[in-house]
Amino acid sequence: MNTTPSPSAIAAAGLRKSFGDKVVLDGVDLRVPAGTVFSLLGPNGAGKTTAVQILSTLISADAGEIHIAGHDLARDPDAVRAVIGVTGQFSAVDNLLTGEENLQLMADLHHLERGEGRRRVAGLLERFDLRDAARQSPATYSGGMRRKLDLAMTLVGDPRVIFLDEPTTGLDPRTRRTMWEIIRELVAGGVTIFLTTQYLEEADQLADRIALLDHGRIVAEGTAAELKRMVPGGHVSLRFTDPARLDAAARVFAGSARDDEALTLQVAGDGDVRSLRALLDQLDRAAIEVDELTVHTPDLDDVFLALTGRPAEEQQPQSQPQKELAR
Repeated sequence: MNTTPSPSAIAAAGLRKSFGDKVVLDGVDLRVPAGTVFSLLGPNGAGKTTAVQILSTLISADAGEIHIAGHDLARDPDAVRAVIGVTGQFSAVDNLLTGEENLQLMADLHHLERGEGRRRVAGLLERFDLRDAARQSPATYSGGMRRKLDLAMTLVGDPRVIFLDEPTTGLDPRTRRTMWEIIRELVAGGVTIFLTTQYLEEADQLADRIALLDHGRIVAEGTAAELKRMVPGGHVSLRFTDPARLDAAARVFAGSARDDEALTLQVAGDGDVRSLRALLDQLDRAAIEVDELTVHTPDLDDVFLALTGRPAEEQQPQSQPQKELAR
């Protein structure tokens, strides 16, 4: 088994940034393996956008060392710019140009040979299902079409690291899932994605690793599953159709929360295979038949609340549903 760690596409150590007397980033360390999705979460004002702006060379840090795709950002920012792409919170498309012209402008800025530029523009229009609207002004596009054009413009330069700062804000659920599929395709092709989002389900669905930023510091980092295990609240819900069985189960699992009206018993546990097997063994030994068993584990909303003291819903844009069911 190969245990060699993946090379870091993004590595930052001791990242600091202040605006006047307000400390925005206070010693942030980050490591993002190549070909993965890394999501940075945090309340409004936590410093997420500032971190993206620094890592993408838009503003300078007060202190810290940063390497992007092996390039030292302080010593060779042009080399960093050559391998990254940035899609910000707000669309960067030009309404005075057509969609195709926006892409061609990016090809020219990247100094692509004319034929190669045209091929790349045509391929991106096809990939993002924008070919029929290619010669229309983006002012006529839907929000989802504008975001797709914005991301397509980022991809003209064939970046190896892409910073996506809240890329699906304001999109309808169907368009957001289309963007998710595009992101997954990019990562499958070896691209590294640094994602900031206020939609916790988005991070849960896409990110290989997640970091939670609060008051300028990383307060937790790990996979979605690892973060969820950091907070209490997991339980197994047992439902019965016979009150006598509920009584018997309540005696076996003393101290568990019972609901006599719903005929359910909530047994504390994280729902992993070992604890679930132990619970079923106890039921078998007591000859108690359960009609329905459901495992409930904490979600990222619980993690957000536990670690920042604020529910994630307070951070969500009000025009968007707070949480959606994954499909």
